[in-house]
Amino acid sequence: MKKVIIIGAGPAGLTAANELLKDKEYEVIVLEETNEIGGISRTVKYNGNRMDIGGHRFFSKDERILDYWKEIMPIQGKDAYDDKKLGKQKKLQEGGPDPEKEDNVMLIRNRVSRIFYLKKFFDYPISMKKETFTNMGFSRTIKSGFSYLKSIVIKKKEDSLENFYINRFGKVLYSMFFEKYTEKVWGRHPSKISADWGAQRVKGVSIKAVIKDMFTKKFGKADNKNVETSLIEEFWYPKLGPGQLWEKLATIVEEKGGTILKNHKVTNINIKDNQIISVECEVDGQIKQIDGDIFISSMPLKDLVSGMQGQEIPEEVLKIAEGLPYRDFMTVGLLVNKLKIKNETNIKTLSNIVPDCWIYVQESDVKLGRIQIFNNWSPYLVENPEDTVWIGLEYFANENDEYWNMSDKEFIDFAINELESIGIIEKDDVLDAHREKVKKAYPAYFDTYSQIDELIKYIDTYSNLYCIGRNGQHRYNNMDHSMLTAIEAVNNIKNNKQSRENIWNVNTENEYHEKKETNVEK
Repeated sequence: MKKVIIIGAGPAGLTAANELLKDKEYEVIVLEETNEIGGISRTVKYNGNRMDIGGHRFFSKDERILDYWKEIMPIQGKDAYDDKKLGKQKKLQEGGPDPEKEDNVMLIRNRVSRIFYLKKFFDYPISMKKETFTNMGFSRTIKSGFSYLKSIVIKKKEDSLENFYINRFGKVLYSMFFEKYTEKVWGRHPSKISADWGAQRVKGVSIKAVIKDMFTKKFGKADNKNVETSLIEEFWYPKLGPGQLWEKLATIVEEKGGTILKNHKVTNINIKDNQIISVECEVDGQIKQIDGDIFISSMPLKDLVSGMQGQEIPEEVLKIAEGLPYRDFMTVGLLVNKLKIKNETNIKTLSNIVPDCWIYVQESDVKLGRIQIFNNWSPYLVENPEDTVWIGLEYFANENDEYWNMSDKEFIDFAINELESIGIIEKDDVLDAHREKVKKAYPAYFDTYSQIDELIKYIDTYSNLYCIGRNGQHRYNNMDHSMLTAIEAVNNIKNNKQSRENIWNVNTENEYHEKKETNVEK
């Protein structure tokens, strides 16, 4: 049997382990740095409530991914239709388990995400509804229209994320809805960020796509397989948060004979003759060496290269890896009696709170980026969903900056004051709070990222090393993109395919997605 060492027990690592164990030819060991399963897709449990770190919609245009999820966790059935705890929803598919009676179930959820700007709500992505133009005002609407028409005629060279957005929305809408928010997320102006980010995350979204989607829904048949991923209206979601599915998959891996070692932080990668021969892990303050035949890595590329030892690494490769940037992330969970903002939509919700999964905060006078309303992702994330609202305040930071280094109490107070200042809550309504920090949550597209192809070329010289997942490829992949990289890597291993091109190509080339139908959403 060949011994395969997998670094990381997130979606990519666990998928790779499960795929390998479908055959009896591999001994599989998964090394996880933390005591948790799922990586950034884990579910945090706190005082009877659960937090989704970053929000994870289970949606895919790839049947392999849909089948994967359904096999691990069945979709809810019609019995949930009148369930008081879920609130009134449209009729659900026939059959399936009742989530009130069973935990191992995936809910069908309606996607509502809006932008909070000028103390008003705008659809996300921007829609052509009357309310949009009313909220914008006559002058902004006229300017936006002419600006968009100009962007159709005069195209900018897409050498930055700024120009990518302007080409699709015009400069006025870009300035209103993309510029400041993007700078919040990345800590850099969009003019300094590669257009590759837009090509990956919002490649099909534009005013033209929004109009097409609007007419399709009004006069045609809705079809998630053909709609742009940012325009989908329905997704699946594990009853107890995304971590529930990955914890279940981890159990399946172990039942098949795989080994998952938690609290095993990989610090060094030992190499010889352009092959990985072993890794060294820090375990309870001690160093533990683990040998293997094949190595699959979802650890950050920066850490992978810096940890290589045993033969000389080219100086330019080390420099590129060291310079790869990341954006770190913090979420403050707030349990409140109520929200000040009212549900003025025609969507019915439990306790009549606003229906949003996410609220994108565009107000420039606060650092807050997004608000998650966990009640709307799944009421089962909240201990008392009928009488309390459990929200997540999302902040983007750099490790060891002034906000990162605040104590939990200092930062929670800061976040509460920001939320009160824009009229979302009253401070006196806060019942409980918790902060979570996530390092290297978002691989960033600036600094030495422009030279990443040179780094990839070098990495691929190691014949028994496969890089998968978001951090493993330094690519802002959704969790199901990460699963696809794992599936492609395992196929290469089983078929002794030397080229890694198919693994690196997941979620990069439109043509690839059209042929393989692998354009998927987080």
